[in-house]
Amino acid sequence: MNSSQDTIYATMHDQVADFTFDDRVAGVFSDMIKRSVPGYGQIVNTIGDFAKRLVTHNSQVYDLGCSLGAATLSIRRHIENRQCRIIAVDNSAAMVERCRENLAAYVSNTPVELLCADIRDITFENASLVVLNFTLQFLPPAERDTLLTRIYQGLLPGGALIISEKLRFEDATIQQLIEAQHLDFKRANGYSELEISQKRSALENVMKTDTLEQHYARFAKAGFQHANLWFQCFNFASMVAIK
Repeated sequence: MNSSQDTIYATMHDQVADFTFDDRVAGVFSDMIKRSVPGYGQIVNTIGDFAKRLVTHNSQVYDLGCSLGAATLSIRRHIENRQCRIIAVDNSAAMVERCRENLAAYVSNTPVELLCADIRDITFENASLVVLNFTLQFLPPAERDTLLTRIYQGLLPGGALIISEKLRFEDATIQQLIEAQHLDFKRANGYSELEISQKRSALENVMKTDTLEQHYARFAKAGFQHANLWFQCFNFASMVAIK
């Protein structure tokens, strides 16, 4: 999953357009995510470990917002010979094209159905694991409850949902402190003040973050009886909920 260096926001834009997962972003996405999301590699690797524990034989796995296929590949490596199928979904044609290439580079006896589609249009059936890895935050907030309820209904008993998200904090002092830590993380990874500022402007209208409490409330509303945070670094977290 090699990609070029992310320089999308390195030069001044006359007008910063809303962020989209277009061909330009797809081409630098691996570098972008590595330099922007603390713990991303650990999260992806651990999703595979969870899959080894949670995915049952003859079931289905859904990777919603699969981007370049990192989580799908991690899952697939851990569930060989279980007669499962992975359904990987992304609404960006550019991402799906590159994901297809990444998946084809590795041999596996677990088939992957790769769909260029809206995750809100997917029917969930016979699922032992569903993954939303930094995806839900790009869905309109009013539509998040409905998606999680539909996922819950499509999960087998004991099936799990893993959600990774950027968090927001109700306490303004904590929000300011942790946001500052994240910005320093990006600076340490070579992003300039211009890049940080323009990227923030691009995401302002398209990525709406929730608090951890909102996530827990959403799990409970959907029907999950078991849910908890399993990873957090600064304002980036991953949670697991079990039916």
